[in-house]
Amino acid sequence: MNDTMVTVVGNVATSVDYRDTAAGGLARFRFAATARRWDRERAVWVDGPTSFYTVSAWRALGANLAASVSVGDPLVVHGRLRVREEDRDGRRRTFVDIDASSVGHDLSRGTCAFRRGPRAERPDAVEAAAVGAGGGVSTAGSVAGAERTPEPVS
Repeated sequence: MNDTMVTVVGNVATSVDYRDTAAGGLARFRFAATARRWDRERAVWVDGPTSFYTVSAWRALGANLAASVSVGDPLVVHGRLRVREEDRDGRRRTFVDIDASSVGHDLSRGTCAFRRGPRAERPDAVEAAAVGAGGGVSTAGSVAGAERTPEPVS
């Protein structure tokens, strides 16, 4: 599939809306990116137009976004670009979305401290590891004592 991948630098424009769905957790927020250029005549930086995107992040990325991001935070968002058109109130409108695969704070504009979250293990990989190591398997299908559920770091 020929998807258009983009990397956009900007700021969080709305609070993160996090929901648990049948396909896993989903986080959504609006993201604003403003182009800047140097005006030689006036010797100042000038803001260009602001572009707004709806960013969606699934599963662990979505949960970590909800726990880590606030309105106004500078971010770097990388993901799949989606452009869609809808008719609303008799007018055709265009929306630009990004299905995020990676998101991080823009460290050129501040500092942050990274905390690694718990790692989710696939049940089939856990069972294979238990059988290969001669370990017991619990009735839940994972190695006894190795049950962990991914939760956002608070």
